[in-house]
Amino acid sequence: MPERDAVCVIIPTYNNASSILPVVEQAMGYCRNLVVVCDGSTDNTRELLETLPDKPEIISYKKNRGKGYALSRAFSYALSRGYRHAITLDADGQHYPDEIPHFIKAMEEHPGSVIVGSRSLKQENMPRENTFANRFSNFWFTLQTFIRLPDTQTGYRLYPLYRMQKMRLFTTRYETELEILVRLAWRGIPVIPLPIKVFYAPAAERVSHFRKGRDFLRISLLNAVLTLTALVYGYPSILLHKWFKRS
Repeated sequence: MPERDAVCVIIPTYNNASSILPVVEQAMGYCRNLVVVCDGSTDNTRELLETLPDKPEIISYKKNRGKGYALSRAFSYALSRGYRHAITLDADGQHYPDEIPHFIKAMEEHPGSVIVGSRSLKQENMPRENTFANRFSNFWFTLQTFIRLPDTQTGYRLYPLYRMQKMRLFTTRYETELEILVRLAWRGIPVIPLPIKVFYAPAAERVSHFRKGRDFLRISLLNAVLTLTALVYGYPSILLHKWFKRS
């Protein structure tokens, strides 16, 4: 496959019937290789996808397993189909599909890197807790990897799948995206921020499945584990990769 043809777009979705169709249709205008993961949706998301004249590839299962599990399934599927890179974006309409060409351009400028969307923290209608959570996560990510990123919480990313083939994830929900980012950094894979625009609906119209108490606790526990692991594995791994790059 030519490198651009080896890129797929992955959209995990859970009960996003109100937004999934325009997101999918717009994304397919920029990348024909589209994989949608119906993560145990109980609404008519799957049925709506089947009405599209130009249907994406669909992975579906009955029980909701979490965003991390959905991404793991999609990554394995994409690798089996020969895709080398995957762009992930959310199904709730927050991410603009017209940013996809920018991710592909960044991929070509930084081969083998993970490209991480970077939102403005002064975005209109952005919930206050998002700003705190992002700064909290950025601090721990820097501590665990020695890398400064302006936004470690966004789900709009491009992953080098061919460099993740042997990665087995331990988490299954929202915290998975943090786990992936830290472990890729430990492998010496460059992490490149890319400014993106996002849309936040007014609070009354917003659809979110993030459970503020439970999911924030899971992220906090993961940060504790990653920080301890950094001491015995992460830091030595980073130093070794830097040493071999110089050699």
